[in-house]
Amino acid sequence: MMLRPASPDPITWTAEEHLAHLFLFHAARHLEATLNDAAKDNLSHRDFLIRLMDIERVARYESRVKRLIKSAKFPVIKTFDTFEWSHPTAIPKQFILKTAQTMDCIEKHEHLIFVGPGGVGKTHLAIAFGVAACQRGIRTLYTTAADMINTLVAAQADHSVGRVLRRYTAPSLIVIDELGYMPLDKHGRDFFFQVVSKRANTGSMILTTNKAFKDWGEVFQDNTVASAIAERLVENGELIKIEGSSYRVKKRQQKSLGLDALGPQKEKKV
Repeated sequence: MMLRPASPDPITWTAEEHLAHLFLFHAARHLEATLNDAAKDNLSHRDFLIRLMDIERVARYESRVKRLIKSAKFPVIKTFDTFEWSHPTAIPKQFILKTAQTMDCIEKHEHLIFVGPGGVGKTHLAIAFGVAACQRGIRTLYTTAADMINTLVAAQADHSVGRVLRRYTAPSLIVIDELGYMPLDKHGRDFFFQVVSKRANTGSMILTTNKAFKDWGEVFQDNTVASAIAERLVENGELIKIEGSSYRVKKRQQKSLGLDALGPQKEKKV
């Protein structure tokens, strides 16, 4: 089926071609099948039109979500449904789920800082939040702290720092993962400060870190800069503390004991 009119005379266009001319491509593709369904279900003209337009709306939504998720550059796709909430010994589950459901923090340019030791699920939750944001039509970007800093430092060589900075400041939401695993030098902390400052009133951030605020002096190797960044985040953000042992270590231990092939219920009986 041709989706663009072949004839310059609209009088000769088919219904599909009229729809395509109006950029209703999904409706055009599904017109014949929808007409058949409408006849079977004895739909009125109004209900038929509603069903056809609903097909267009849903398809456009799904296409937009796919584009947003692809452009967000998540390393993997994670959701809240697949998170093992019982593993952490302490986690504000209801607050996390409510915040993800409403997405009010995005509209208010508020930040979420996930703090906890390695392996408790900070990255999983941060990505899940980013995916949920994409599903709400919110432009999102994922990066690790190291990748962001390395990209900005490299941009100095070809004088493209301004353009690269916009990559990290333009999206409504940016997820910055793994802050604190490597100390930042002067260039690194200066760039990180710029990103945080520029996003203060223009967008939201989700950060994951294994360092408490009191230890950020070690991360940025400058107590003044560390305090300035922490203050900007806390001023308009929420600290989400997660406690527990490493889930990755747990899975390795289960595998070494041959327990990884057992289902959750069987494992409890062993």
